[in-house]
Amino acid sequence: MADRKIIDDSHNISRKRGNGQLRREVWIDAKGTVTRYNLAYINHALHSSDNGRVVGYDNQHGYHHRHYFGVVTPVKFTSYEDIENQFQTDWMATRSTS
Repeated sequence: MADRKIIDDSHNISRKRGNGQLRREVWIDAKGTVTRYNLAYINHALHSSDNGRVVGYDNQHGYHHRHYFGVVTPVKFTSYEDIENQFQTDWMATRSTS
């Protein structure tokens, strides 16, 4: 059985609240284990390269990694929940500095 996308969510952020878009995609296998994810804060006004991705986490290309203003670095994966928490922390920090 192929993986199934369980979350496909995007939320536009008003200019007053920081502008941009939050994007969240999550796929699971038949056992309910997260197999693929893509979390991103996109704001072309803050960062024009990397498709406007200011900060993001995903596991494409065979490894877990973080995008931060165009710089990609590997991250240690312990759980999807941990990755979500890291993303939330990064996004909130970015909001407070912009």
